[in-house]
Amino acid sequence: MKIHAADKSELMQVSKIERKGNDLVLKGKVYGTMPMTATLTPEEAKNFLKLLTPKLAFFLLTMPFRKSKKD
Repeated sequence: MKIHAADKSELMQVSKIERKGNDLVLKGKVYGTMPMTATLTPEEAKNFLKLLTPKLAFFLLTMPFRKSKKD
């Protein structure tokens, strides 16, 4: 999975997602070269859920079935 910036440049390539206790650990490379491990804690996941609106939650559920815009 790749995460891009607004200018379409690659910010991070996630190569592995795993569980470590109650945390979610993402492993990958930043800017294509620098290895990085990011951790999502239960508290931060709760903070993420507070940002969701019903409309945005629906969008996230349907996102894997949508086509990407080619600019």
